[in-house]
Amino acid sequence: MTWFFETLGSYFAYPFVRYATVAVILIALCASLLGVPLVLKRFSFIGDGLSHVAFGAMAVAAVLNTAEKTFFPELFEKIGQTPLVLLLTMAAAILLLRTGQNTKIKGDAVVAMISVGALAFGYLLLHLFPTSSNITGDVCSTLFGSTSILTLTRADVVFSAVMALLVAIVFLFFYRKIFSVTFDEDFSRATGTRAGAYNLLIAVVTAVVIVMAMNLVGSLLISALVVFPALSAMRIFKSFRAVTICAAVLSVAAAAVGILISLLAVTPTGATIVAVDGIVFLLFSLAGLIRGGTRA
Repeated sequence: MTWFFETLGSYFAYPFVRYATVAVILIALCASLLGVPLVLKRFSFIGDGLSHVAFGAMAVAAVLNTAEKTFFPELFEKIGQTPLVLLLTMAAAILLLRTGQNTKIKGDAVVAMISVGALAFGYLLLHLFPTSSNITGDVCSTLFGSTSILTLTRADVVFSAVMALLVAIVFLFFYRKIFSVTFDEDFSRATGTRAGAYNLLIAVVTAVVIVMAMNLVGSLLISALVVFPALSAMRIFKSFRAVTICAAVLSVAAAAVGILISLLAVTPTGATIVAVDGIVFLLFSLAGLIRGGTRA
């Protein structure tokens, strides 16, 4: 036990480890808050589709930033690639939501077209305009997250903190409207609530959370952070508030345990956190079966 605390103490003596821990917890909290309405509204497909789109957006941003380094170095230093990735992912969120409501093209077909197309376009773009000598490593890191927490900087933590604060404010401020739209959208429309606007708000916030988690978890694993905590909480609780609180606690706890395990076992941070989330889901599913209160 002494070795355990001494090892953790030695790791947390480094600033980048503290940065990564704070960023992980903030991202997990935002993803869990967003996950409950997405799962209940059966909008989780949007999160999965946007996670693929984010890869293509990052590829575009990386290629453009390479050009900016050559022709506009000062502009590159001031702006960076994160705002561009965020804008492209938000645009895709709006497109997915609007097109998915088209009766001629079903929502799952839209996700398949846009997500797979974005993956293919991003991979092709990186090969046509390589941004480094290790394209395979860059692609793997983008898809599955960085294998090392060394890549997270103080700027990443500040960005995560600002975005997490915005997500929390939006969720708390519009809690009643989100609750109403989540459970009975037709009734919400009948009472004068702009259900379409709140659906759009949820989609845009989803895009923000996905961009936050790109460097840590990778584009292919982000949706797990959104879905697993919500589904785990639903195995035990049935009220919207209880599920939301439980999902937030589970997500933060799983993220903290996952990053500790990744530090001690030297495993990929994102994959370890998702594995912990999966184990928590299995445990809560078992507990729900024992209690006889499993929710479909």
